[in-house]
Amino acid sequence: MGEETIYSLGGEIYVIDGFDLKKPGRTGVYVMNQEPLTIVETGPSMSVPHILGGLKKLDRAPEEVEYVIVTHIHLDHAGGVGLFLQSCPRAKVVVHPRGARHLADPSRLIQGARMVYGEEFDALFDPVLPVPEDRILVKGEGDKLRITDDRVLTFWDTPGHAAHHISIHDSLTHGYFTGDTAGIRYVHTEEYGFSFYVPSTSPNQFDPDAMKHSIQRYRNEKPDRIYYGHFGMTEQVDEALDEVKAGIDVFMQEAQEALSRGEGESGIERRLVDRYVPMLEEKGLPEDSPAHELLRLDLQVSAMGLALYLNRQKK
Repeated sequence: MGEETIYSLGGEIYVIDGFDLKKPGRTGVYVMNQEPLTIVETGPSMSVPHILGGLKKLDRAPEEVEYVIVTHIHLDHAGGVGLFLQSCPRAKVVVHPRGARHLADPSRLIQGARMVYGEEFDALFDPVLPVPEDRILVKGEGDKLRITDDRVLTFWDTPGHAAHHISIHDSLTHGYFTGDTAGIRYVHTEEYGFSFYVPSTSPNQFDPDAMKHSIQRYRNEKPDRIYYGHFGMTEQVDEALDEVKAGIDVFMQEAQEALSRGEGESGIERRLVDRYVPMLEEKGLPEDSPAHELLRLDLQVSAMGLALYLNRQKK
């Protein structure tokens, strides 16, 4: 794959750019470069060569990997885990109790993702391979995994983005791997002097109240860091959580208004684009920044989840 993009975040944690959607700064794969060698997230299958290349830059072999943790089983976070395991004969996959059966049989995941991504599915996610059941390790609320004497991982049940979502507290850095529950961080805005976060409300298990509750749980713990599925790490934890929590209210307000006026899912998407894109432009983000394209993609998928949630509430 050529030169891999890998960053040290301190505390023996590295992030490998998985180039999800074939774009830089989209989905992060985290490596705890200790014994046992531990990976958090894999991204889709297209990210696997990047993971292998990143490990090589760390002078580590995939045969050394013992744990692969997925915050949730959406294909942009865990779609590549079955393929990755083919290179990692010792590895166990750590997953939420509700996600285990879908790793063993990903057919429903594939069906759901095809509904969202349509004809682009194969190029973005294929193949999605099953994980052997004897290689799945279930971890739920309060469970722990000791990596070293000073690094213990504690698992939290953090629904809101998905009902099968876990977050992971790292005792060494007092940081949380939050997957998508704490929203999306657009790393490309940082070079223009500002941070930018929005919620991720993709279908089909988005729940605004559960998401707010999970975010408040993070806040109550006063973490030093958040590690995002999309993308990278922040130490500005309060500001980031505030922005996402406020964004949930904005998303819901715009979605309710669009549906009440008969504008449908496309109206939700348009309203969110009209709300957020000018905000980025006013802060000086150029039109050719990858953040613009990624934001539009995210708002399109989030509009689907918002429409699904609100239409279910009517029944």
